[in-house]
Amino acid sequence: MVMIASPVQATSLVVGNVVPWTPAGISSPMFESHAAFDPLNGDLWFVRSTPEFKGWYLLTSRCGKDGWSPPERPSFAADGLEADPWFTPDGHSLYFISNRSTDGIHRKDLDIWKVDRDANGRWGTPLRLPTPVNSDGNEWFPRVAADGWLYFGSKRAGNIGITDIHRAKSDAAGRWQVENLGPNINWAGQQQYEAALSPDSTYMVIATGDGLYESQLVDGAWTPRAKLSAPINLNETEIGPLFSPSGKSLLFSRDTKGPLSGEFFVWHIHLEQAWPPRCGPQ
Repeated sequence: MVMIASPVQATSLVVGNVVPWTPAGISSPMFESHAAFDPLNGDLWFVRSTPEFKGWYLLTSRCGKDGWSPPERPSFAADGLEADPWFTPDGHSLYFISNRSTDGIHRKDLDIWKVDRDANGRWGTPLRLPTPVNSDGNEWFPRVAADGWLYFGSKRAGNIGITDIHRAKSDAAGRWQVENLGPNINWAGQQQYEAALSPDSTYMVIATGDGLYESQLVDGAWTPRAKLSAPINLNETEIGPLFSPSGKSLLFSRDTKGPLSGEFFVWHIHLEQAWPPRCGPQ
């Protein structure tokens, strides 16, 4: 396994273990992936799809004394595919992707959307991010770094690979600039579509067409990506990586190629066994 420079610096790096995370009421014969924990109330958001990873839709579940509640669609759910939820650290906004209908027209491509909630916890109306963040191709996996850059995957003109990782930032006037992360991250002829950032945004895990890779931010630039070895890339179907708030664990999903299809797994990089949070009778 590749030894990482952890965002939580330790005197001695520990190669951790990978274990299934199959909470009752969440794990099912369907494909569960792309988890996100609400920083305000601890609710679990995730994507459920068919065992073949088709027909994505968002679900939410609340932790109660008896365990996770039956998952429900969020209040702003719409037609079309919806996936890749991500909360801002303050919990006031949620990013996701969707090809929901706009102006009465069902969109064919997936775009990045943002929805805010008010002081009473009610979600508002989602807004589609403008061009050039969204393109005529698909966008995936929006994640905002500590320095304000919005990282995402995209299939658009000018890519190095089939799909590439990009980042975008808006100025005070609301004008967006978009940058391709370049050949250290995006390889010609390959698909790279998800970039999960550590809490301090100095370490990145990249989901690609042939497994998970890592990169570190050194002197303002991302180092050439290196492939994580087993037991992370067990069968190169790992997707939806999410760091714990401490940066010591990584939650992701894997197609188990068995009766349960896609399931959650957690990599305890530094043997942080208390995450994801337990729910139900202790």
